[in-house]
Amino acid sequence: MDLRGEFKLGMRRLASGVSIVATSDNEGAKGFLATSVSSVALDPAPCLLVCVNRSTSSHDAFIQTHVFSVNVLAERQVDVARRFSSSELRDARFEGDAWEVLETGAPIYRDALASFDCRLMTTMTVQTHTVLIGRAVAVRSAEAAAEPLIYYDGCFDRNRAA
Repeated sequence: MDLRGEFKLGMRRLASGVSIVATSDNEGAKGFLATSVSSVALDPAPCLLVCVNRSTSSHDAFIQTHVFSVNVLAERQVDVARRFSSSELRDARFEGDAWEVLETGAPIYRDALASFDCRLMTTMTVQTHTVLIGRAVAVRSAEAAAEPLIYYDGCFDRNRAA
């Protein structure tokens, strides 16, 4: 196996939380499913990073609006994760009344384990992706604890296909 294949296999062994990253522009809400979200710093202002593929249809909206949300999903929300990971279901991603806004106007998933409402601080292009670094201006956490949705070895759940 070549280095790229070994790298991909190795990354499949890294369990990751699953989040919906969303923004809204004059054409409406846009978003994608992410497993590449990380805390960057707490002081002097809390900030996090998200990696978005530059070929994603929503990529430019994140750059132009300068706002985004990160919505951490629970295990029970695997159907929502599948809706956001499917290009065929792109038009149905934001259906229903599960969405609201906090400070920036970016869509917040009402039933998320945690939602981070962010203003874009800076971006960095790294090969096929753009790294978005955002300052959290509002955070909301679910009152009741729930199991987080984990992505591991190409699956949201070891008992189901990805």
